[in-house]
Amino acid sequence: MAKYEQYAEYQDSGVEWLGRIPSHWDVVPIKHLAILNPKKSTLSQDLMSDECSFVPMEKLKFNSLVLDEKKVIKDVYDGYTYFENGDILVAKVTPCFENNNTTIANDLINGVGFGSSEIFVLRVNDKVNNRYLFYRLLETIFISVATAAMTGAGGLRRVPAETINTYPIAVPDINEQTQIANFLDHETAHIDTLIEKQQTLIQLLKEKRQAVISHAVTKGLNPDAPMKDSGVEWLGSVPEHWEVKRIKHYGKIMGGFAFKSDDFIDSGYPVLKISNVSHLQLNFDDESFLPLSFVEKHLEYKVEENDLVFAMTRPIISGGIKVAKIPKLEAMPLVNQRVGFLKLKSELLADFILYSSLSSSFKAQFKNNMTITNQPNISGEGIESVALPMPPKNELVEIVDFLNNSETVFQNLSIKSEQQVELLKERRTALISAAVTGKIDVRGWRAADNKAS
Repeated sequence: MAKYEQYAEYQDSGVEWLGRIPSHWDVVPIKHLAILNPKKSTLSQDLMSDECSFVPMEKLKFNSLVLDEKKVIKDVYDGYTYFENGDILVAKVTPCFENNNTTIANDLINGVGFGSSEIFVLRVNDKVNNRYLFYRLLETIFISVATAAMTGAGGLRRVPAETINTYPIAVPDINEQTQIANFLDHETAHIDTLIEKQQTLIQLLKEKRQAVISHAVTKGLNPDAPMKDSGVEWLGSVPEHWEVKRIKHYGKIMGGFAFKSDDFIDSGYPVLKISNVSHLQLNFDDESFLPLSFVEKHLEYKVEENDLVFAMTRPIISGGIKVAKIPKLEAMPLVNQRVGFLKLKSELLADFILYSSLSSSFKAQFKNNMTITNQPNISGEGIESVALPMPPKNELVEIVDFLNNSETVFQNLSIKSEQQVELLKERRTALISAAVTGKIDVRGWRAADNKAS
């Protein structure tokens, strides 16, 4: 913020979290600037048979509103939140509120919208610019205060309406509000463009990584190698000297044991459940344990280092096949039902099959072998029947080494881009906070001057 000037004079706001504010700004509670959740009775009855935009909760995001649904007003009049063009929409439930799912409604059908009851609507009066108030509601201290005031339990915690209504903010006159809003529109749009470029780069890196892995495990590293028909529809041609073998050639997929829900205890011997198997990795956010006495009774369900584990039901392929390699753990877990595991002879083979699971041919076979009833699932035999092109051992070593090195490069580039996105988001947040709380003076700012600098 060093390049921006401060105001010449400040005063004590009288509000602890506001601190000092420009001397000509006033402290006003939000309820004096906007109506919270305007009454539906203000809507003309002549519109009841007309269409309106309809907004489920998931379509309200940070500074955006997905308007791809419409309803007849009389069909949604009861039970849903009413709003119009120009109104500020704020998600009031966790975690949407903390994620700044706030925007200004525009381009509504017939100028009218209805949406989730978990949305607050603020309709400004002539004392405040709606874009200024929109930015003010994104300010970090406001978010913290409102989050601390949430009531309810778990994922149903909500910001109380009274917290919004009585929250005091510092405001200049309407002209200065408009200037601040114009400044933030311009500067945040520039930051958002940079964020979008980084996010595009992250996506391109994912696609490039996928292509490199897929080519290496199905075509090899030698572009001049003679090719042959694999005899498998999804594989196409493979190097002539490679073998095509099904996973069952390397071992049997074992299904986990159906432990009872009341078998689990708060601490003891670890259990690997389907919730622990993510795409290419294990997560232990949801830890479960069994009595130590279960281990000797169920040794055949104990995994070892370098075993592969597969999720076999639920969203087993969203974001990629949910398969992971067992690392060295202090205690090797027992496997619960709906998880299949494959014991392999070597880490090299485990790595190659794990990389192969990213190839389009592997995914196609895996999906073809799934059955869909109430939820998608795949049997051990379905996984075992997936065909893999397999190179000789010396080439296998080269391919796994190459892919391990490639992974390091892709991960480092992705991490740098993700860090850049976070830094840009932090800058956007800091800029908004500084402008709407009077920490910087942008009255002399002009877009043309800014471009020139």
